Amino acid sequence: MKLFSQVADLHECLDGLRAQKKSVGLVPTMGYLHEGHLSLVERSNEENDVTVTTIFVNPLQFAEGEDLASYPSDLQSDTELCEKIGSDVLFIPSLQDMYPEPILTSVQVDDFTKRMEGESRPTHFAGVATVVAKLFNITGPCNAYFGEKDWQQLQVITKMVRDLSFRVCVIGCPIIRHRDGLALSSRNAYLTTDERQSATVLSRSLQKASDLIRAGETSSVDIQKLIEREVASEPLVELDYVETVDGSSLIPVDEIVPGTRILIAAAVGKARLIDNIDAFTGITGFSS
Repeated sequence: MKLFSQVADLHECLDGLRAQKKSVGLVPTMGYLHEGHLSLVERSNEENDVTVTTIFVNPLQFAEGEDLASYPSDLQSDTELCEKIGSDVLFIPSLQDMYPEPILTSVQVDDFTKRMEGESRPTHFAGVATVVAKLFNITGPCNAYFGEKDWQQLQVITKMVRDLSFRVCVIGCPIIRHRDGLALSSRNAYLTTDERQSATVLSRSLQKASDLIRAGETSSVDIQKLIEREVASEPLVELDYVETVDGSSLIPVDEIVPGTRILIAAAVGKARLIDNIDAFTGITGFSS
């Protein structure tokens, strides 16, 4: 595995590989890697000649008072995991290398970012879209792999790629979960033992909603109320939102039909956790 920290060095490496007609897969992460991240690397390895994994905690997507300073990090473990799983290139740029000057340009994807995470974290998606656009430009033409846990983010990035004609194919990959249903997340490290148990209410409530939908319920209002009641049963969990939306456009729907996505966000202690499911498929993707 080749390790780079400078943009120019990564350019030189990837230019040489493309001259050999090698296809490139990109897995952007903020580090503190878990099985969910590694599943993206494995998918890229299967579908490309070369996999580039990036680790960069992007300050642009954190608002004041959020957990930028305390975001979990273990670069030694991350490096070992990337090498073990078979990533060909690991790119860990410094803040100075990514943003050598005060950044005056940002990428804003309208409409897709107004609700849900965008409403709760108004500056978040501009920061995400800007850093991902930079990584796409740094990497060049590639297949880019993102987890479906961040469903809204996946749709935002997909729309940005279409609108700005990036030579990138965005590929969403299934959520990986603990055996008890909790979606894998680097922020799970913040949870105490009690909070960790309580946090499973997110996936449990989503599964109950999906069971009810498969039994014939189609009312978004009734499904949202069911989830709200379930979450309210856990005093350590504070619900931020639950939404039923069209999976591609993120437009809220009154009637649940194939393609509907249910998204949820909640605070559990110091952790902000998100999850989602296809309304008819329910919870899948348990880790080994």
